[in-house]
Amino acid sequence: MYLAYDYPLMDVFWSMLVFFLWIMWFVLLFRIVVDIFRDDDMSGWAKAAWLLFVVFLPFLGVFVYVIARGKNMGHREVAQTHAQQRAFDSYVRETARSADRPSSVDELARLSEIKARGDITEEEFHRAKELVLSGSGTSGRTGAAQSAAGR
Repeated sequence: MYLAYDYPLMDVFWSMLVFFLWIMWFVLLFRIVVDIFRDDDMSGWAKAAWLLFVVFLPFLGVFVYVIARGKNMGHREVAQTHAQQRAFDSYVRETARSADRPSSVDELARLSEIKARGDITEEEFHRAKELVLSGSGTSGRTGAAQSAAGR
């Protein structure tokens, strides 16, 4: 009588190995397809030809691609990673810089307080308000407010 769970240990090992190689093959195939699209040096026709070669003759296409262009795959990935890091750093710097600047509303409120205390005249207030509303006076205090505060 044959038992359904009779599966020798060596068969389990070979099944796991084949499954691992199969997954590894698909990871390599997808990385090559991504690399084909990532390469800016290749023309559209060359990308289409490599893609057709890799899709329709996958084993041969992948091995030829790795032999012919595999050396620069890592360089292209590192270059893209550095470009993404630079873009992220730039975004963080711009966001942090804009968070440090007071808004026009904050500037106008500060000017109103200074005027209410009597530190600046009505004419200085209007000049400073025009500077804030034009966008050229958003560096902390405006020129009129700075000169009045110096009194």
